[in-house]
Amino acid sequence: MRLSVKYNRTTLLITIPLILIAGIVYYLSISYILTDQVTHLLNSEEKEIYDYVDINHHLPQVFETNTQKIVLTPVKDDHIERRFTDTPFYNKKQGNYEAGRALISSIKVNGQNYKIQILESKVETEDLIQAIFAITLGLILVLILVLLITNRLILNRLWKPFYDTLSKIQLFNLKDMPAVEAANTDIDEFRELNEAVNKMSLKVKTDYEDLKAFTENAAHELLTPVAIINSKLDTLIQNTELSEKQSKLVSDMYQTVTRMTRLNKSLLLLVKVENKLIKDTQPVDLKKMITEMVDQFEELFHDKELVVNCRLDKNVIEASYYLMEILINNLLINAIRHNYLGGMVNIKLTANSLRVQNTGDDKALNNEDIFKRFNKSSDSEGSGLGLTICRQICQTSGFDLTYSFTASLHTFNINFSKR
Repeated sequence: MRLSVKYNRTTLLITIPLILIAGIVYYLSISYILTDQVTHLLNSEEKEIYDYVDINHHLPQVFETNTQKIVLTPVKDDHIERRFTDTPFYNKKQGNYEAGRALISSIKVNGQNYKIQILESKVETEDLIQAIFAITLGLILVLILVLLITNRLILNRLWKPFYDTLSKIQLFNLKDMPAVEAANTDIDEFRELNEAVNKMSLKVKTDYEDLKAFTENAAHELLTPVAIINSKLDTLIQNTELSEKQSKLVSDMYQTVTRMTRLNKSLLLLVKVENKLIKDTQPVDLKKMITEMVDQFEELFHDKELVVNCRLDKNVIEASYYLMEILINNLLINAIRHNYLGGMVNIKLTANSLRVQNTGDDKALNNEDIFKRFNKSSDSEGSGLGLTICRQICQTSGFDLTYSFTASLHTFNINFSKR
């Protein structure tokens, strides 16, 4: 959820209950004020009756209107409690009852007690209260709507530097981009964030360049001593004066150095692929390349008694010939190395994809681990970098390499249409 949406929701959750409470208080206050005015009017009418009786010593003549009614009733009771009460008021003109307020009092004229009942209609007061409340509520709703729209526009503008920085961070690439240069802003928090992001990206970039240089230099520097060791071991192996035990030790050392050589070459290749240092793009005839490689691996297939099924359609792509050789070579070596005696290898090439399937362990491999560096089974003779190099070549070339396990077949599929 975006911060602006959460802020607006929080504002509404706080504002709406406050408006409801304020509206109730406001309604009661207005009602009390207007009711008090009606009460003052009833008091004035009562005072006029008292004044008239004091002067004229008889009751005044009363008239009934659409909003007021005065009733003077003779009573025997000489004590009537003076009080105000809310009571229905019958409007003869409208022919219905409406809200009213009454004052009940008493007066004595020429020895006779009279009950005074003054009724005043409150319908105009109620209408006025409702009109005031409706107008006020409408204004509040308009203000809330304006506030939400204004907040949205202002918040979007205020947070623009943040989203600009975020988009640059998302697009940041160690290999191709310089440090993140965020736009200037007059908001202190965003300015501090931009400075921190800029320093962090500079440090990450520097550390990456140092690590890349170290890896390249280390791989290159290892080539010479490894070559020398290989040469010395070749000389020792050819020496017929070695005992059987010594020959075995030298042979083990030779195999170890050979694996080290392959590992060193694989690491150097991986660094070159990751940094896009191999750019010999040209039309590559995959059908021809795969056919030649299958012929080259014929002895390896024969040694394991593997059944090879090839279905190759014409497919020419724009890519690095050298990298495509390595890619297909690694996939075929992987299919042979992890297969069992008398197993099967299926190779299918279409206009959009290449699929290499092989029999092997009767369980799926971990999809997240198989492409990680140095991930291999305990009995594998490989370096653990073959599939990592395949994945990196595909990413660099714009292809999509996936793994699946169906019908007891381990399947590696390259989708060329992603390009």
